Amino acid sequence: MNTRIIPIVCAATPTPSGEPADMLTDTRGRRVRDLRISVTDRCNFRCVYCMPKAVFDHDYAFLSRTQLLSFEEIMRVARHFVDQGVEKIRITGGEPLLRKHIENLIEQLATLPVEITLTTNGSLLPQKARALKDAGLHRVTVSLDGLDDDIFKRMNDVDYPVADVLKGIEAAAAVGLAPVKVNCVVKRGTNDNQILPLARHFRNTGHILRFIEYMDVGSSNGWRMDEVVPSAEIVARISQEFPLDVVDSNYSGEVAERWRYRDGGGEIGVISSVTQAFCSTCTRIRLSTEGQLFTCLFAQNGHDLRAILREGGSDDDLRRAIAGVWRGRTDRYSEIRTAATAAARKVEMSYIGG
Repeated sequence: MNTRIIPIVCAATPTPSGEPADMLTDTRGRRVRDLRISVTDRCNFRCVYCMPKAVFDHDYAFLSRTQLLSFEEIMRVARHFVDQGVEKIRITGGEPLLRKHIENLIEQLATLPVEITLTTNGSLLPQKARALKDAGLHRVTVSLDGLDDDIFKRMNDVDYPVADVLKGIEAAAAVGLAPVKVNCVVKRGTNDNQILPLARHFRNTGHILRFIEYMDVGSSNGWRMDEVVPSAEIVARISQEFPLDVVDSNYSGEVAERWRYRDGGGEIGVISSVTQAFCSTCTRIRLSTEGQLFTCLFAQNGHDLRAILREGGSDDDLRRAIAGVWRGRTDRYSEIRTAATAAARKVEMSYIGG
């Protein structure tokens, strides 16, 4: 993984109330709001759009335990981000529930004045949901790419059944990790026939179903534009059976466009990174499991925070590094996507989370 150290610039100074005196903004005026923390690069699924078996096989060199940030190191970074404007932290992977004692990290992060959420494939939620809730987790997002068992098993490529993911969703809801968001990555010719079955299943459940356009993340998923199902088409398909009305976003920078069933059956969301780029309002930054900071899901290079953490860097050093990364941010990948950029080597989604 290629990395580079960013120049050091002055950081925001918190006021006595704890609020940043000068909210961090980047070169396009976008503020930092969402920190996504990857806690492992390992996963027990081999989803074709994320960790295809052809690349992530038995010989793949995953990170060693000593390379991973400790919970204490993660907490130190997270605290500085919160001091400089972050309002939401999402735990990702790989599959984050594979990280041993993940509830201990949640308990530490829950002492910060932010929303704590987690994205998972749902396989371990029946065993973990109660401990996660008790530790202070607010919500979970569960990946589910179809209700048909054969299709879903082809997508996860480890023969994992739909029924067990549904058990995980219900386990999360039962302990109060709600509303549960259910994410489906839609790939034309593979699982786009699951759009309506998923909509029918999750209507009137209180869960929020979201469809994500298949994206050219990383370099190993074989992305092609003709396999993208535009969100507008997804909304049109659902609306033919269940009429939908658009809903205002919850906050500035929310990536999902919200739609509500006209009959009161709940809502869905669509995430349109390919066909309706939302770079201009993106507030996300990502911390990899080994301490690399990435300012875009489609980034090629990260910024090394682990060296600061492990080589005697002070809190001021860390704070200035964080501020420097965000203030120098120019990313707008989805606005300039071409065949050439799609083919360029990029960090894998399994390494920094979706």
